[in-house]
Amino acid sequence: MLFSEGGPILPAVIWVIAAAWIGWPRPEREVKKRFVATARAKQILGTAFVIAAVDSVVSGLLIGEIIDSDRLTIVLAGVSGYLTWLLAPLWLMLGNIVMTPVESLYRRAYIRLARTIIQRINPTVIGITGSYGKTTTKNFIADLLNARYRAYATPKSFNTMMGICRAINTDLAENYAIDYFIVEMGAYFPGEIARIADLTPPHIGIEVEVGPQHLERFKTLERTAESKYEVIASLPPDGVGVFNWDNPYIRAMQEKGYPATRIGVSRQIDPATAPRDVRFAATDVHESLDGLTFTVHDTHTGEQQAFDVPVLGVHNVTNLLIAIAVCVNERMSLKEIAQRARTLKPAESRLVRQVTAQGITILNDAYSANPVGSRSALAALALHTTGRRVLVTPGMIELGPLHAQENKALGAAAAETATDIVLVGPEQTAPIKAGALEAGFPEASLHTVDLLSEAVAWTQRELKPGDTVLYLNDLPDTY
Repeated sequence: MLFSEGGPILPAVIWVIAAAWIGWPRPEREVKKRFVATARAKQILGTAFVIAAVDSVVSGLLIGEIIDSDRLTIVLAGVSGYLTWLLAPLWLMLGNIVMTPVESLYRRAYIRLARTIIQRINPTVIGITGSYGKTTTKNFIADLLNARYRAYATPKSFNTMMGICRAINTDLAENYAIDYFIVEMGAYFPGEIARIADLTPPHIGIEVEVGPQHLERFKTLERTAESKYEVIASLPPDGVGVFNWDNPYIRAMQEKGYPATRIGVSRQIDPATAPRDVRFAATDVHESLDGLTFTVHDTHTGEQQAFDVPVLGVHNVTNLLIAIAVCVNERMSLKEIAQRARTLKPAESRLVRQVTAQGITILNDAYSANPVGSRSALAALALHTTGRRVLVTPGMIELGPLHAQENKALGAAAAETATDIVLVGPEQTAPIKAGALEAGFPEASLHTVDLLSEAVAWTQRELKPGDTVLYLNDLPDTY
């Protein structure tokens, strides 16, 4: 019987089942980054806990008032307690909803504080945007300007409104002596760059690249370009715009004629025939394991200067030209800039080269991947002429309708460079595999694994001194 003189059996059964369900070990999937209990997460969890507790108390009181049978009351209380646990995702959602207006007030106050600090310091703000290349270019500019001035750049890849506010409120609050504040401005939707520019009004605006990096969000390159142009539109009439003339979308921005001072850079055009819009051009570009060498031409003055920069990736010539243009505009000489450029370093996880104690070379380009950067990374891999050349990649993401096309092209390019290809994740890397095989890459040298840890284990098992491995992109756990 479910109810006996010795006490209720059904509630006991329910509690045993619930306890077993809760305590049963769940299969754990390997994750790259475990949950971090940030202050915001703790606030939402705390609010959710309070909501769940209130629900439990109210449910218990209602059951006690409505049900006359003590035994049935115990049963329903047990079921109610189990449902409270089962509905944990709902409590989290409600906790987030409840905290939204509170967080909104906090964000507005945080933004006001950042605005006050910027107005107090009043530095020359340099705003940088682009589909890719922002962080590297930002770091180059900061490092070069620091040869003569005091420049501060937003750290790492902080390029959202709250990330920039955090940098201002924590790093600049007590530092009033900077001359330049270099702000990386990112966007996932139209208007975001304009909001950042309103907080940190730039005097110099930089357009690095417009490409398919976030095409999944913006849908078209034209919409991407419109969003990126917001940094130029935010400049004062006497501001300075610096443009990558080699990109057709950015060239169109420069041709709009705003602001009055517009500086174009190019690593593709012949300086002798460069239009007036292109002031700085690069020739004699050469890449080796030691880095990049090239000659910079100031087409307006006729000056030339050789550069030797310990950074890999031919695409970085464009990033360097942009940084050079900014520094020349700020009264630094090409000679002074070239001397400082000898000490530049790549940004973290952007084609960083290191040789392990075992004699294996690692090219770490794991931060992200885009079509332009991927081609440059493969070209850097090709510089290693001894031993095996291994590409480890999960492919490129957020390319929208170009996903299959661009990843297939990546596979074809890898087939010409790599001796081995290790693909991480069979689904999203299928176009890479198809492109490599169609290009004649031997299937026996193409390996597919589920997790990055498996790819790393493969390299540790297979590679020997003199071999090289390129880690191209590293996707989050959601992929």
